[in-house]
Amino acid sequence: APPGHAQDGGQDTSFRWQCVDQPIGKLLFRRFLEGAPEFAAAGALWSEIEAFEQCEDAEREASAKRLRSRFFTPGGSEHCGFLSAAATAPPTG
Repeated sequence: APPGHAQDGGQDTSFRWQCVDQPIGKLLFRRFLEGAPEFAAAGALWSEIEAFEQCEDAEREASAKRLRSRFFTPGGSEHCGFLSAAATAPPTG
């Protein structure tokens, strides 16, 4: 199996499979994030990134700026300080 991709009795046990690809797993994990004060910003970020992925091209730049100021900027309303600098860097090119 690829690294980080465990199999147990033929069932994929990776985070992606359980908490992203499976609707009930995704719902339960999101509820867990949103219900824990220390993880609420991570849950909100996940929701906002999904909304960003669905927005029209004309809205993307403004949406990305709001995401950066809210979640990626120290002192932002829901700063996600656990993210690496590479994860929060503006895209290049």
